[in-house]
Amino acid sequence: MISAQAFSTIEAIDRNAWNDCFVGVLENWEYYLAVEKAGIEDFEWRYLALFEDGRLLAVAPAFLTSYKLDTTVQGLVKRITGWINRFLPGLLEFPLYAIGSPVAERCTAGTASHVPPVRRQALLGQLLALARDDARQLGIRLIAVKDAPSDDNDWSRSCKAAGYQAMPSLPNALLPIPFGSIDAYLGTLDKTTRKDLRRKLRLPGPRIEWRRNIDDVLPRIMDLYQATLARSELQFERLPAGYFTNVLEHMDERAACVLYWAGDRLVAFNLVLFDGDRLIDKFFGHEVNQSREPNLYFRNWLANVEYCIRHQIPVYESGQAGYASKIRLGCSFQGNNMFFHHRNWLINNVLRGVKLLVRPDRFDPAMSAAISET
Repeated sequence: MISAQAFSTIEAIDRNAWNDCFVGVLENWEYYLAVEKAGIEDFEWRYLALFEDGRLLAVAPAFLTSYKLDTTVQGLVKRITGWINRFLPGLLEFPLYAIGSPVAERCTAGTASHVPPVRRQALLGQLLALARDDARQLGIRLIAVKDAPSDDNDWSRSCKAAGYQAMPSLPNALLPIPFGSIDAYLGTLDKTTRKDLRRKLRLPGPRIEWRRNIDDVLPRIMDLYQATLARSELQFERLPAGYFTNVLEHMDERAACVLYWAGDRLVAFNLVLFDGDRLIDKFFGHEVNQSREPNLYFRNWLANVEYCIRHQIPVYESGQAGYASKIRLGCSFQGNNMFFHHRNWLINNVLRGVKLLVRPDRFDPAMSAAISET
């Protein structure tokens, strides 16, 4: 018989049993513990688990937050919703219970290694039922699945059967690394991009330092983080300093912070996760100096590609932003879907129309191209 439980801390679930559900996944039990301990403002954590005869069958992280419907909009629509938020505060905001994580690349619901694949769809359905019951007990009516892979038919069928609506979410950018050198990588790009990057490489560059301890530069890193966040229209969460230090501490040799120095001034940083299979760019923060920004971004990109080549890491995963640049840099894209359902039938039907206005590919042609590729 299967029993279902929702926990408020990942420490309630055995570390090895959780990681057995996510073999080969970098964002594992240690990563979620680091996130939980960081105390990210305006988020609470839930961990959904299914057991059979005392053995863990399936798990998924989840979170609670207050979600603004205009989170993914940009440009004129963002200005209009900003006016609405000022004069009618709360109108576009809902308490949200979401399966997934605001700081993970995709929705990670895993099944234990002893579970046959044929059972996965049914188990996902039970996780959705557990989330529904947990949300009801917490008084939350809007439930979502954040960033489920669009090619995951088990998720799609389970969400459809549970009455969820679907809309495209932000795709993930991937760069396969079969190259033997940076020059070989540049040779795969179009002529204009190749020429531009080679010109940047000829210019004096910052000093690059890989670190696993950033205590001495943490205030400067947070200044760079806040400056970068202020320029972003799509940031969902605000990360505290503890996020960066906890990830480095709990992930041990699977995480690093790459520092970029101009003389004795820290001008950029990049938090990365990595193992033998992939390198994940978690956050890149940089100085607001307009003359330096483009070079810093591309310097960081080439430094990560070079690291993958040197350590024979076959995939560079670079997150959910900057799609125009990533298309130029040779990335391919993995599609994601957002599934959602509101228990109030009237609001649920209103959201059916709202989703046509807030889907992210309406506002960024490069993002639209990335989504259409998937």
